[in-house]
Amino acid sequence: MIKAIIFDMDGVLVDAKQWHFEALNTALELFGYRISQFEHHQRFDGLPTREKLRILAKENGFPHTLSDFVNEMKQHCLLETAERLCQPNPVHLETLETLRSEGYDLALASNSIRRSVDRLMQLTSLNSLLSFTLSNEDVSQPKPSPEIYSLAIKRLGVFPNECLVVEDGDYGVAAAKAAGANVLRVETVRDVNYNNVRNRIEEIKRESGPKTSVA
Repeated sequence: MIKAIIFDMDGVLVDAKQWHFEALNTALELFGYRISQFEHHQRFDGLPTREKLRILAKENGFPHTLSDFVNEMKQHCLLETAERLCQPNPVHLETLETLRSEGYDLALASNSIRRSVDRLMQLTSLNSLLSFTLSNEDVSQPKPSPEIYSLAIKRLGVFPNECLVVEDGDYGVAAAKAAGANVLRVETVRDVNYNNVRNRIEEIKRESGPKTSVA
């Protein structure tokens, strides 16, 4: 029986993947580097910026001594974009409000940094509907490690199989499954609506129901 729901942020509650891509390239281009849209999607989608820069330093020759500056510049560019483009999504607001009214405890677990999580949840007006939020700064290992979801489940006070995670990326799905949670995978933020969440909850209920043997 599902008692709690944990949402990822980027690509789930906020359509921010393109913002991350453009902000990272804005910072990288200061030093003559750029990654393609395809490369970002295939190699880096869902990873924290510091992990992206670590991979670029290891595999693409990016100077690791620039990582702190580029990371800070990228975060600044991202928040500038968010201030212009991020706004409440009526479907998301209605979905979370309805789920809360039905007794589900709601939380967020993101691979983004704390100040991004806090500001984007303010701009979407979803912060008041969430019991708490977790960022990559709240754990020692980001997704695909299950640590952030295990921590969220512990704070929610439920068993892993009583939790539904709404995710969009391979790293997030792997993290949620490794933590023992059920998963609703979405392709875009438009898939995050009450009907899809409710249908997945009912599906889990059927899957975990009593099994009947055939004589």
